[in-house]
Amino acid sequence: QEGRLIVDPDKFNGQHRFLGVPPSGTWSRAVKFGMFDLKEKDGSGKYVMVVANCNDDIGRNLTVTGEYVWKSAHGYLPGNLFGEMYFYFAVAICYLVLLLWYVIKFQIYRDAAIPIFQWFIATIFIGFFEAFFKCGDLWVWNVDGVRFWFSLYTGVLFGVCKRAISRVLVVMLCLGWGVTCDTLGGKFKTLVMLGLVYAGVSAARDIMTIISITENEILTHNEEEEILDVVSILTFVTAFIDVTFYLWIFDALNQTMQYLESMNQSRKLKRYLRLRLFLLLSVLFAVLWSVFGIVDSYNSQRMVNEEENGWVLTAVWEVNYFVVLMGLSCLWAPEAGAKEYAYVMELSTLGNDLEFDTNVVDSPDDDSDEEEESSFSIIVHE
Repeated sequence: QEGRLIVDPDKFNGQHRFLGVPPSGTWSRAVKFGMFDLKEKDGSGKYVMVVANCNDDIGRNLTVTGEYVWKSAHGYLPGNLFGEMYFYFAVAICYLVLLLWYVIKFQIYRDAAIPIFQWFIATIFIGFFEAFFKCGDLWVWNVDGVRFWFSLYTGVLFGVCKRAISRVLVVMLCLGWGVTCDTLGGKFKTLVMLGLVYAGVSAARDIMTIISITENEILTHNEEEEILDVVSILTFVTAFIDVTFYLWIFDALNQTMQYLESMNQSRKLKRYLRLRLFLLLSVLFAVLWSVFGIVDSYNSQRMVNEEENGWVLTAVWEVNYFVVLMGLSCLWAPEAGAKEYAYVMELSTLGNDLEFDTNVVDSPDDDSDEEEESSFSIIVHE
C-alpha cells in the first residue's frame, strides 16, 4: 500500500504505531498509546526507535517534536551500564577499606612518617572519590532518568588526577625517595610539572570526548568532527607523556637497584625486587588483555560483547590499577623507623676493626652540591 509502512511480522517482532497524514492542509496530531510496553517474551537486548515518513515522492515534509524516554525493569540506566554501577560501588568500598587501613597505620606511626606516605594517602583518597562519583552518576541516572552533570564531570576529573598522581608516585618510588635518599632535589619539580601537564591534557581529552557523545543531538556533523580531531591530537600527546613516564620509571628503577646491589643493601633491594615484580606483572597483564581484546573483536561470537557488557573492558583496567596500588601500599606502609630508613646502612659482616670515612658513596639521585649535616645507622647481620 502506497504511503504506508510495510511490516513483515516474520522479520519484525517489535511494536509500531501508524499516523495517517492528509495530502494537504494544516495538520497536527499526537501518537495515541505512545508507550511501548515490551513484554518479557520480547527478550533483553538492544532496542532501536525508528521514525519513518513513508511517502517520499508525493508526501509532505513533517516536523516531529517531543521527547522519548527509555526505561528498563531496573530503571532508566541502559542495560549495558547497569553492571558498571555495581562495579564502581564495589571499587569504592575497596578504596575506602584500603584508605582506612593506611590512615590508621599512618596515625600509629605518625612520628616516623615521611612525605611519601602522604602521597599514598592522596592517591587512595582520589581513587575513592573517583569511584564514588562515577557510581553516584550512574545511580542518579538510573533513578531520575537524567545525568547528574556535576557527578559525571567530577568523577572524570578525579580519574584524571588519580592517573596523574599515581604516575608521579611510582617515579618517586623508583627514584628511591625514602629508601636511598630523603629528598629528590631538582627532579621533584620536573616530575610534578610533567604530572600537571599530563593531567591538563588528559582532562581536556576526556571532557571533549564526553561532550561529543552527550551533546551529539545539538552538535552539527562538522562540529563533532572537529572535536574528535582535537581528541585524536590530545590522545597522541597523552600517549607520548605516558611513554615518557614509563621510560623514566624503569630507568630510575634500574639505577636504584644497581646502587643497592653495589652497596650490598639486601633488605632494601628485596623491596625493590618486589616493586619490579608488581610493575612487570601489571605490564604483562595489560599486554595480554589488549591482545585478548583485539582477538575477541574479530570473533563472530564475542566473549565480551560491547553492547551487553562493554563496561567490562574498562573495569579490568581499574582492577589492574587497584591491585598494583594495593601492593605498593603494602610495600610502603607506615612503620616505625621509616623516617631514618634512608640513612640506614646494612653491613653483612663486622670485623675486629670498624672504620668510618666521610667519603661516602652518593645515592643514585643525590644531585645536591650543598653540604648537610646528616646521621646514619648501621644494621649488622650474619
